[in-house]
Amino acid sequence: MGFWRKLAARLKGRDCFFECDGCGCGPDADPDPDRRVEDADFAMALIGLGAKMARADGIVSRSEINAMYEVFRPPPEGRAALDRAFQLAQQTTLGFDGYANRLARRFRSNPAVLEDVLDGLFHIAKADGAVTTSEIDFLTKVSGIFGFSALEFRRISMAHLGAPGDDPYVILGIEADIDDLDLKKAYRRIASQNHPDRLIARGAPPEIQRLADEKMAAINTAYERILQERGLLAGVAN
Repeated sequence: MGFWRKLAARLKGRDCFFECDGCGCGPDADPDPDRRVEDADFAMALIGLGAKMARADGIVSRSEINAMYEVFRPPPEGRAALDRAFQLAQQTTLGFDGYANRLARRFRSNPAVLEDVLDGLFHIAKADGAVTTSEIDFLTKVSGIFGFSALEFRRISMAHLGAPGDDPYVILGIEADIDDLDLKKAYRRIASQNHPDRLIARGAPPEIQRLADEKMAAINTAYERILQERGLLAGVAN
């Protein structure tokens, strides 16, 4: 089960889920108590980080709250639990690094999931029509905790915010002096990690899937631009 779907499943019918630290009550309870606690910790970290993202510019707008629920998309019976967790976490941005570190430890070997989380945070940040300096600072810090380099963060940010001149090298997260062979390898790696089919397999909600389609289109366009600039468009296959 994808982690986004797992979150929805954990919220389903678990009104006490966040209050009893993963007690696992409910008809669909996981028989493994350690797994229940781990999933509870993960869900709280994910929701807490999203709530603090909404708070990063000092004002939690209705559009940001709506974006939060678009990202997590709980079933109706799980909405009350998410409401309480969100209201508690959004009171201050303090402690966001703790949530980010918990997610980083859990998905250290699966950076694509951490990039999914960053995509969700960008979705929340953009919801009110503007991404402020304080929000970019928040996202940069979370990205660093997740283990992404400055160049990788530029690539992720570019997919959401654009950049002056839409530098194709920034979009692909590579240096402009990369050789042709490494360019091809980098493109294939990035395209594979960001392919919408993989995101769907991880259970992402429709809003995040839409972002994946947009990112994939930007990645393909950037690669084609570089190939064209280098005179390789006809000679190098994707």
